[in-house]
Amino acid sequence: MKKRMFAMAGVVFLAGCNMTNGDQQEQELSDLTWDEITAEAEGDTVRLYMWGGDEGINRYIDDYAIPALKEAYDVTLERIPLDTNEIIQKLETEKRAGQDDGTIDIIWMNGENFKRAKENELLYGPITDQLPAFEEFYDTESLDFAYDFGTETEGYEAPWGKVQFVFHYDSSKIDEPPSNLEELSAWIQENPGRFTYPAADDFTGNAFLRHILYGTASSVDTLLEEPFSEEFAAGESAGMWVYLNEIESNLWRGGETYPGTLEELDRLYSQGEVWMTMGYNEARAESLVADGIFPDTTKAFVLEDPGSIGNTHFLSIPYNSPSKEAALTAINFFLTPEAQLAKLDPQYWGENTPIDPSKLDGDNLAGFEELDRGATVLSQEALLESFVPEVDAAYVPWIEDEWINEVVSD
Repeated sequence: MKKRMFAMAGVVFLAGCNMTNGDQQEQELSDLTWDEITAEAEGDTVRLYMWGGDEGINRYIDDYAIPALKEAYDVTLERIPLDTNEIIQKLETEKRAGQDDGTIDIIWMNGENFKRAKENELLYGPITDQLPAFEEFYDTESLDFAYDFGTETEGYEAPWGKVQFVFHYDSSKIDEPPSNLEELSAWIQENPGRFTYPAADDFTGNAFLRHILYGTASSVDTLLEEPFSEEFAAGESAGMWVYLNEIESNLWRGGETYPGTLEELDRLYSQGEVWMTMGYNEARAESLVADGIFPDTTKAFVLEDPGSIGNTHFLSIPYNSPSKEAALTAINFFLTPEAQLAKLDPQYWGENTPIDPSKLDGDNLAGFEELDRGATVLSQEALLESFVPEVDAAYVPWIEDEWINEVVSD
């Protein structure tokens, strides 16, 4: 990274006496104009650490974002696949060791991982007020961006995408998919061995369990409005454990084992062992069908009751990123209409955009209006009608632990 030269060494020394090196660097960066930030970023390498389990997502980064960012800003983007929990653990280790010059420049995350990173002061920021694309094309007052699974973002995350949870099924084997949890349970009983879900420590598996929680609790509104506590969660989750134990014997392999990851569930679906899969991205099946991994008879559905959980996911910069200017440049690029439209294309990622369409015009607006998201993607109307927001992030690790006790060990 280019180093800024300071003529007044004595002033810098005195300033350094009153703040840490990290504080001083952040103050210097916040004082730069956007043109100065992008100039500093030229020639730098920025490392994006992110979950790497989806080929469409990986293709968007590798085939579109890497060359486009290099051409526009002379910034080299490297995609580093790693589970988000491991990324946070790595940062925590570096923080304890006092490592101010790290190896991670951007993190893709949300939910409990953001809560953990924020509480442990692992992030640089705020960043959103330094991003021109965010100010120009996004509703900066939106509650979708102000909170992440109930945790205030306070500008430490920039919105990258919006997704909803959907089920996919093979329409050559299933005429009419279930529309609620009662029908899903009945279908599982009538088709033993043809359904399963990933384990609770998998992102998708935990999201599936939260749908069961929503559908068996006293009400979704109660879950969303009541602050998390173990006592409250235990009372609200009683029906969830009953439901899961009732379907277990009719799951794939009699519920004796569960897929460890979404990729394993997808493989079972592609091989015809199970007739449904699922995922936290309403458009994820498009690239899998196009690549011949999923059958071309794949269709999507959501449960009308309790609905389809959706959320916004974000990009953040670690406190010890060695290339903060390049990280800001890359994140701003990801937020532009051009990059968001490419991400919406089903040949790549296919997921929805957090851009405010009322702030688009001309070719930008036309591109979004004309894009066909694909045959396996439900209509925007159906997705909006079924949408329910995420519950407090504290439920995620709690469900993970309790699932072992209540279902696996039962």
